[in-house]
Amino acid sequence: MTEPVSIPSIHVHYRAQKLLSMAVTTWFVVTTIGQWAFGGYIIAFYGKSTASGDLAKWNEVLPHGYVKDDWAGNLVVGVHVLLAAVLVFGGPLQLLPFVRRRAPLFHRWLGRLYVTTAIIVATGGLAMVWTRGAVGDLVQHVSISIQTVYIVLFAWLAWRCARTRRFDQHRKWGLRLFMVVSGVWFFRIGLMCWLVLNGGPAGFDTRTFSGPFLTALAVFVYALPVSLGMLELYFYAQKTKKHGAITAIALLILIVTALMAVGIFGAIAGMWLPRIG
Repeated sequence: MTEPVSIPSIHVHYRAQKLLSMAVTTWFVVTTIGQWAFGGYIIAFYGKSTASGDLAKWNEVLPHGYVKDDWAGNLVVGVHVLLAAVLVFGGPLQLLPFVRRRAPLFHRWLGRLYVTTAIIVATGGLAMVWTRGAVGDLVQHVSISIQTVYIVLFAWLAWRCARTRRFDQHRKWGLRLFMVVSGVWFFRIGLMCWLVLNGGPAGFDTRTFSGPFLTALAVFVYALPVSLGMLELYFYAQKTKKHGAITAIALLILIVTALMAVGIFGAIAGMWLPRIG
């Protein structure tokens, strides 16, 4: 015979779940603002420089992005950047519950576009890292390569679960895919948060874009993604009955969200707006 659940215990559990829901909603709103701001920057910066014929301007933010007389490589970079904008605009839309409920056909087609684009961008980015002289050290390059494996694998699993109508698993793999696809964005706002909190560069060489901080950031964003760990904690909090664990996870998500907000503000004010002004 099981012990009856007390009314106070139910109330505590309800409050913990409410806190979790609020934390995740706050995280999603902040993430959406940050990703759409990044998408707007991509279109404004690369679109303006491309329209004006000043492709060399790409190298201000993407070293070796433009190489004179390498039209094929430059085309790959241009398509890569354009499709990255599709991902940062489409990803949050794909996660909105009311879109899934009210516009299932749009959700399905956007999902197909997102999965296909994610694979193209990931493999294209991998080629760029190893063939166009990307900045950073070997650990950063290997970490990005590992991220590509995650993206391709998670994209396939999300698609496979949707095809077999295992929608609960499809949702989870879709969320995991979103986390790893957002790796470049997480890296940028993580770097900007670090710069804001330190009042400038610390723990790396700005000329070579290498150093212990950037190496660690690459590992924990790309190769061993902290974002995936946070997501798994959220999945655990959704099903556990341990009120303390739910509350602790919710507070952790709020702390991470606050740090993300610092990085997003730093990126908008210090990196994105000045370059499109």
